[in-house]
Amino acid sequence: MACAALAVTGPAGCSDGGGTDLNLNAVRLDVSPANGGDGLRPDSVIQVAADRGTVENVTVTHRGAPVEGDLSADRTRWKARWTLAPDSSYTVTATGLGRDGRTRTVTSDFSTAKVKKTLDAALEAPYDKETVGVGIPIVLRFEQGVGDRAAVERSFEVRSAKPVEGAWHWFDDQTVVFRTREYWPAHTKVSFRAHLTGVRAGKGLWGAKDVRADFRVGDSHISKASAVTHMMSVRRNGRLVRTIPVSMGRGGVEKYTTTNGVHLTMEKDDPVIMDSATTGCGPGCPGYYRETVYAAVRISNSGEYVHSAPWSVGDQGNSNVSHGCVNASPENARWFYNLSYRGDPVRVTGTSRELEPDNGWGFWQESWKKWVQGSALRRAVTAGPQGSAPVQSGNAQAANPTGSASSPSLSPGARPGAPAVPGAAPSQPVVPVAPSAAPTAQGEARPNPQVGRSGH
Repeated sequence: MACAALAVTGPAGCSDGGGTDLNLNAVRLDVSPANGGDGLRPDSVIQVAADRGTVENVTVTHRGAPVEGDLSADRTRWKARWTLAPDSSYTVTATGLGRDGRTRTVTSDFSTAKVKKTLDAALEAPYDKETVGVGIPIVLRFEQGVGDRAAVERSFEVRSAKPVEGAWHWFDDQTVVFRTREYWPAHTKVSFRAHLTGVRAGKGLWGAKDVRADFRVGDSHISKASAVTHMMSVRRNGRLVRTIPVSMGRGGVEKYTTTNGVHLTMEKDDPVIMDSATTGCGPGCPGYYRETVYAAVRISNSGEYVHSAPWSVGDQGNSNVSHGCVNASPENARWFYNLSYRGDPVRVTGTSRELEPDNGWGFWQESWKKWVQGSALRRAVTAGPQGSAPVQSGNAQAANPTGSASSPSLSPGARPGAPAVPGAAPSQPVVPVAPSAAPTAQGEARPNPQVGRSGH
């Protein structure tokens, strides 16, 4: 089917013809798209409406998988939650119950059009099945520029076992980040779904594959490092577990000044080769260095790590001599390396250089008000066990994405309040942006030497 077919308008619905002048109490069901529809836009909406009765069951199948939908509070309308997969066939079977106590069933078969240009996306964080820190963001990057950010943002769903408030923030048309208002509660299971399949992301640009990740927030690890006292305190689940003597950036120039503010641990490298050439000081430059560093935990994109520095042990706890990193003894650095998840907060205080919100994962540097303003929909959401929905005054609990009374799909015999079933488009595991060292659930990392990083 040619892509031009996407220019057609949505199809009219079909009806069972139920209800005649002889029986004004018989239910009438209208199903859209209509039976026999071909080459429909992927963003067409599946809907079922009942007149003179209620919707009892709706089953929508696509490639053998059920499709999620929401039933209105009065049970007269059902609507699919998400857009449709391109170049696919769907079958809708709807049953209604009339005022006369009789049921009627309607079936509609239709197909969607092929598309020429698709939107590709991958998660930078978190990885599927990863155990993460309480500050972890959800970072989604697109290979093409997104023209309709609002449509794409509407496809995002965050479910949290413990309800949280959060918001999406677009840094540009290829990067969007979810951050909670406060840190995630420790020991919380979270799932993220980008229901991108069939979303019109811009002129001629359509989502073709969903993105997903199920992850777990582990222990709370929160560290505070002071450039004034030269000490870093580490708390696990609120309890102080270690105080580490450190040495930070010696200053003098900006690149040798450790950034001030809330950082997040981003990756772990063991070893990493730190090369000043990455900051413009190559061989022959005064102050040039190229050093192999062990037990390195990255906390920004400007070359800052918490790492082992046996050469500065004498300065740790009393003076700042590094090129911007947080130096620790081999023993303390190894302990911190083994402890850390991606997404653990590390707050640095006492320096003259502020961490930029877009420097690595400096997202906690942004005020909440400004963070929410970066949403294409200009709103925060509450994420809970049933999904995410716009924050409403006085509503601390999560609701379903559409705000309707009941969120699950209805399968034969199902009633509102039953557990939701999987979505329409089969979600495929994402191949994330390759990490330097992907942490395991226990926080360990696979050795992976890195070259060309500044720091030290």
